[in-house]
Amino acid sequence: MTDKSNYITVEGEAYMRAELDFLWRTKRPKVTRSVSEAAAQGDRSENAEYIYGKKQLREIDRRVRFLRKRLEALQVVERIPDDQDRVFFGAWITLEDEDAQESEFRIVGPDEFDPKRGWFSIDSPMARALLGKSIDDEVMVTLPKGEATYGIVSVSYTGDASQPFVEPDWA
Repeated sequence: MTDKSNYITVEGEAYMRAELDFLWRTKRPKVTRSVSEAAAQGDRSENAEYIYGKKQLREIDRRVRFLRKRLEALQVVERIPDDQDRVFFGAWITLEDEDAQESEFRIVGPDEFDPKRGWFSIDSPMARALLGKSIDDEVMVTLPKGEATYGIVSVSYTGDASQPFVEPDWA
């Protein structure tokens, strides 16, 4: 297995930092208080609140360690390329498939990909096929369902990439 790329958008880094801040300054102190309160109730071996709280603390600490380590390794891509008609990291790309259906994608770092939003990791087959291509170029991509051909309709480096931090389901 290959390592994932260390690129991230400005928005992606801000989101990861917001998650780290939330976990460290808000969620962890809250869980620590509840574990302390549960421990004060006596027998810890059968105390479900205590056992669950300790498990939650381990999960939070694991995620905090991951985020800190990953944020140190990431390279934030802030610069818009000089040639904005070509596909590079951070680009929004409108593609047209063989049935003349258009769809929009964005190439982002592996830590921020979101298929529901059309955000694909720079390490994905789709992104690798698109990188360096220009408007009106055709690309063939091998997908799980087979090969597909797309035409590049437009390339842009502006768009709404904001994503407010929302408490994760597991937290």
